[in-house]
Amino acid sequence: MSLTQRYDFVLVFDVQDGNPNGDPDAGNMPRLDAETGHGLVTDVALKRKVRNFVGLVKEQVERIPADGEKRFEIYVREKAILNHQNQRAYSALNLAAAPEEQAEDATENTANDAKKKKPGKDKRKGSADEVALARQWMCQNFFDVRTFGAVMSTGVNCGQVRGPVQLTFARSVEPVVALEHSITRMAVATEAEAEKQQGDNRTMGRKHTVPYGVYVAHGFVSSFLAKQTGFDQDDLQLLWQALAQMFEHDRSAARGQMATRGLYVFAHESELGNAPAHALFERLKAAPREAGQVARSFDAYSVTFDGQGLAVGAEVEAAPGVKLRRMC
Repeated sequence: MSLTQRYDFVLVFDVQDGNPNGDPDAGNMPRLDAETGHGLVTDVALKRKVRNFVGLVKEQVERIPADGEKRFEIYVREKAILNHQNQRAYSALNLAAAPEEQAEDATENTANDAKKKKPGKDKRKGSADEVALARQWMCQNFFDVRTFGAVMSTGVNCGQVRGPVQLTFARSVEPVVALEHSITRMAVATEAEAEKQQGDNRTMGRKHTVPYGVYVAHGFVSSFLAKQTGFDQDDLQLLWQALAQMFEHDRSAARGQMATRGLYVFAHESELGNAPAHALFERLKAAPREAGQVARSFDAYSVTFDGQGLAVGAEVEAAPGVKLRRMC
């Protein structure tokens, strides 16, 4: 069933003795706002966790549409070649030759013809109708395409999709401390290293952690864009489940202990919305219970809406035509 309402949501999660999102340009240290010291987690990192969760839970049990393709595949996944993903739509719909066939045809062109053509130009060709059909096929078969959108115009052209679900960067409630730790591995990788250390066989390394931090991210769901991509109520419920449980299936030594502490959903009665998102978000506050206290657990924080706590499953009227429900 298609969406008929606008949704805005707030995701609250925490990290203890871990690195929630390393910055590769800063030696993989936790991302920080340089001016305030608040921790940051990118929207891309959060979407990655949603994708991984959906890939796990839908790997075996999937809805199979009439064309026999899977509905909950993940477009941007580990080691994926996106041009190959795009080609699948054209192959399934019999719209164009495979890129390999096009490449073979290109080798038969004369040298003069090759000079006139830009690399990859033929692969991006496609009529507006073909692109529209390919884009629809990609939305039907890839959960993350119809949810978050994608640019699929490289290789064969499957167009671009504006996703109905968008997320902001997550920002820590208070400034966080980024610690750096020396670690030791009691082994080396090569014989040369072992000879150099005369059998001591130790490898030194570094590890970055945040002792503790509570992060808040905001999200938006557009019913208008959902109709364009085919994002429906089943997909929405899967999204809520992923946001609530994604950290439970994303454990690693680097990330320490992370957990979703609250998912608060504002459901509007209308598709356009009954209140501005920022006005709703400003009334839901995550804050330390005692100013100046060094926090090392979630017990040191409270999350309130207009000064009142909200139990899991509780629903209140946030504004005329807007219901707030705590999902987890």
